[in-house]
Amino acid sequence: MSLLMIRDLTVTAPTGQRGDADRVRVLRGISLSLDRGMVLGVVGESGAGKSLLGRVIAGQLPPGFAMAAGRVDFSRRNILALTPGARRAMLGREIAFIPQDPRAALNPVRTIFSQLREHFAHLGLPRHQHRARAIEVLADVQLPDPADLLGRFPHQLSAGMCQRVLIAMAFASRPLLLVADEPAAALDAAAQRQTLELIAAQRRRAGTAVLFITHDLRRVAGFCDRLAVLYAGAVVEEGAAAAVMSRPLHPYTRALELATPSLATRRGLVVLPGHQPGLAALGRASGCRFAPRCPVRSAGCAEREIPLIGDDRRVACQYPERTSRIAPAPPPPPYRVGSGEVLLQVDGLGRRLRAGGVLRGRVTAVLEDVSFKLREGEFLGIVGESGSGKSTLARLIVGLDRPTTGRIALAGADVTKGDGAARRIRLANLQMVFPDPDSALNPRRRIGSIVAQALEAARRPAVEREAVAADLMRAMGLDPALVARLPGQLSRGQRQRVSIARALAARPRLLVADDVVSGLDVSTQAQLLALLARLRASGIALVFISHDLAVVRHLCDRVIVMQQGRIVEAGETERVFTDPQAEHTRALLAAAPPDIGPPATTLLAIPPPAG
Repeated sequence: MSLLMIRDLTVTAPTGQRGDADRVRVLRGISLSLDRGMVLGVVGESGAGKSLLGRVIAGQLPPGFAMAAGRVDFSRRNILALTPGARRAMLGREIAFIPQDPRAALNPVRTIFSQLREHFAHLGLPRHQHRARAIEVLADVQLPDPADLLGRFPHQLSAGMCQRVLIAMAFASRPLLLVADEPAAALDAAAQRQTLELIAAQRRRAGTAVLFITHDLRRVAGFCDRLAVLYAGAVVEEGAAAAVMSRPLHPYTRALELATPSLATRRGLVVLPGHQPGLAALGRASGCRFAPRCPVRSAGCAEREIPLIGDDRRVACQYPERTSRIAPAPPPPPYRVGSGEVLLQVDGLGRRLRAGGVLRGRVTAVLEDVSFKLREGEFLGIVGESGSGKSTLARLIVGLDRPTTGRIALAGADVTKGDGAARRIRLANLQMVFPDPDSALNPRRRIGSIVAQALEAARRPAVEREAVAADLMRAMGLDPALVARLPGQLSRGQRQRVSIARALAARPRLLVADDVVSGLDVSTQAQLLALLARLRASGIALVFISHDLAVVRHLCDRVIVMQQGRIVEAGETERVFTDPQAEHTRALLAAAPPDIGPPATTLLAIPPPAG
């Protein structure tokens, strides 16, 4: 018998339109099984129900959500029928969790040892053994100097180190089941690979089964034994991971594959039209939920819901033979070397920080001797591990920080000092899109007001602001009606597009985008990359900071590789990625996840999205 058996699981939620009486199924008849020591990957777009599945196991459904049917058997016990006390005793001991955001999961005002001690107390470990056990579990996940780390706070550790602390806590009890929800989404390629290797090593030691929730299809093929693809709360395809990735049977799985950038070759990306149905749309939907977006649909697809068909390989599609006919998008235009005016010039830039506290007086070089030029219409990618200085460089370019040494020239004017004249030059020529749209957008302002902020500051008439906001929303592929909503009422991908729209309202010549696609599912990422590619035609220049090398290869003309605050390699993207000269560049490329799926013979193309 399987360690974990999910049978006909159905969860409902209110739409908010007619109170609790109007409910829809957000998880619909999910049936999955997981054997001891195996890894089951669960993939799909944001809103598919992946994380909700993990919350069912944890007994932490969002307010208003309720179990409607089904059972979840773990070690032959229906955990949905356990008392709260019995479930709490099981969680953290027999079932462990690794959440999405490692920094948010750790208490910022408590030391690492304090948080480990609390976990050990829950496991029943005697107090006098806590310190030795803490050092042991931190050493197991290859953290340097574990004894020193015990007295540190989470903010004193990198995101990758925080993630290792969470892995150490998860495996401290040698659990039978680990639920890992996007455990590497916010990390650079090297840290992602190290994180998954650590989970795999600990899994082998403890014989732990893993439910691996992710949007990154490139990571699942080499890590998971089986794969389940979710769409609108239901499993649409399930089978051996290698088989699903090499020959998808459901059109949705194929579309996700074709929306994923390739590191091996520069190919076009499929941009799925529309989006997953929200709560209200789920209540009105009938038949196959994917049918409105499916390029191989027929009239009958909207008439009845298709169940999963098959035994070891299951698919919820009545035309699986058509899936291989879905074509990839046309290849993007060739790279181009900028020949226009030099828009941004950075010469010998350096940034040093003086430490406080017990390290008071120690000077650390964050950036050293960074120099490059960016011409009008060029897209420049900046890559490197976390802590390599990428975001610090962005902050210096946009004037959020001052360099210690060196010079920055924008549109031919020196803006190094950051005085009033420099601020005016930056406002006239440059805008930045921040990595986290949740913190970048005022949660109390309407979307239309946010998009038109630059026009509001320039005292433009309200009618002009409204017209420009509506036009920019359409350019972003968003419904102009969304201007009346608040940021919290939009998806993360929609909020990121609002951030770009706000930046474009000022009509900048240079856009600095810092890790704007990190954490997005592949279809939303493809939409944003298509949007940025369309901006190229307007002559805008782009500084694109990312840890995803495949995305950079798809989008950028030139690339800069950074390590410990220095540029170790720079050049045209094709040359750097196909013939890297620096050892660090080769290491980054080796750490990147492999491509998925072979090229297919194609006959049918997915239409571009409206707008």
